[in-house]
Amino acid sequence: MFTLDESVTWIEKILRPMIVYITLIAMLRVFGKRELAQLNPFDLVVILSLSNTVQNAIIGPDNSLVGGIVGAVALLAINYVVSRLTFASKKVEMVTEGVPIHIIDHGKVNEKARRGELITERDLEIIAHQHGFENSCDIDKLVLDPNGSFLVDGKDEIKDARFKREVIKKISEISKQLTELNAALQKG
Repeated sequence: MFTLDESVTWIEKILRPMIVYITLIAMLRVFGKRELAQLNPFDLVVILSLSNTVQNAIIGPDNSLVGGIVGAVALLAINYVVSRLTFASKKVEMVTEGVPIHIIDHGKVNEKARRGELITERDLEIIAHQHGFENSCDIDKLVLDPNGSFLVDGKDEIKDARFKREVIKKISEISKQLTELNAALQKG
């Protein structure tokens, strides 16, 4: 349990997780940001299965505690190196993380980008509701960020209407408070 399996060398134990890490990063880049954006049950099953599938590729035939720790350290080390390189270089960042994808720009859906990221019309409606809009027609700009999050900006008239409603609500609350304060002052 505490000894490294003799059939696996130290170099192999270190290289295996690094190769799997690089391969998975490349695969996620190829298959799209949607895998990161919103996990539906199918995506969750794929991610869980993926981790189980690559487990043996990472640890090989070595099931020892030391072998697992060496594999984990190698994974964390490659992640640290890639993170540092990504931080230091815009070019590396673009290659490893990708670029933002504009799904809706100036209120118009970019169908090629939407289909390329496998975002359905229903997904657009859900994203709109999550960001406080009635439907996707209220969105002026929708960008799928490289980290999988959606950046949403509403149309000006929608933002203006929402702002007016919030201001009216605040004025109503202040008016109510003033009425209560005035009544309390007249009693006292």
